Amino acid sequence: MKKLICYLLLSFLFVSISQGQNAFRVERKGTGKPILFLPGFGSSGDVWDPLISKFPEHESITLTYAGFDGVSPIEFPWYSQISDQLINFVKENNLNGLTVVGHSMGGNLAVELAKAIPDRIAQIIIVDALPCMREVMMPGVPASAFAYDSPYNDQLLKMNTTDFESYASQMAQGMASNVKDQELLKEWFLAADRQVFVNGYTDLLKLDLRDGMESIVAPVLILVADQPFGDQALETMKIQYQGLKNKEFKMAKNSRHFIMMDQPEWMAQELQRFIEQ
Repeated sequence: MKKLICYLLLSFLFVSISQGQNAFRVERKGTGKPILFLPGFGSSGDVWDPLISKFPEHESITLTYAGFDGVSPIEFPWYSQISDQLINFVKENNLNGLTVVGHSMGGNLAVELAKAIPDRIAQIIIVDALPCMREVMMPGVPASAFAYDSPYNDQLLKMNTTDFESYASQMAQGMASNVKDQELLKEWFLAADRQVFVNGYTDLLKLDLRDGMESIVAPVLILVADQPFGDQALETMKIQYQGLKNKEFKMAKNSRHFIMMDQPEWMAQELQRFIEQ
């Protein structure tokens, strides 16, 4: 009986510690109507700095997720903790009339916010994000098919430094056009906590946010990179976001996944136009 009691106490303590972990780092700058900037998977919140400088009349609130850019990792599941804590962050800080800019995974979190607390969200800008990534990558494969304990994840976790560096380089080259930007992305990927980088991506593959989009009342601007899939990328986005009532699509020409890197001026202009309309 004593062993059982000790086990239960330790289990409770473990859960309490896990729930108390910070799922992201927050940086706030300036004053004015707030804009929340949510980076993509593997990125530092610093990816938004050039864009933030274009909006000096706004308060910028930037996140960097646990496991990336020096932020301590958290227990799994990873994504759901970030989502839950982000919703609470907006509530606890009494953020209203909030503009949310989310790239890739950050776009998923923007959708989560708009569903959970619609009265606090003024508008959303989604940057090259899919609400159900696995449906495009592996059509018809259910969420239950993905697990942390898998041969693919195990291979990545055991990959030596040289091979993982090559893997990170290939990823970065496909996501940005400029060599300098590719190197920065590579640095972020290599600096990431390996468990988060591997298993956190499994969380994203299990994600499907398509249901319930009709409940989102905020206007949504969806920016789509034209490389490497061209018009097909836009058609895919239109299918996946068909549940949204108030939406607008814009194609970023000559841009890979990191539109804010490949087309910074165009993106700043689109944000300014959308925010002011």
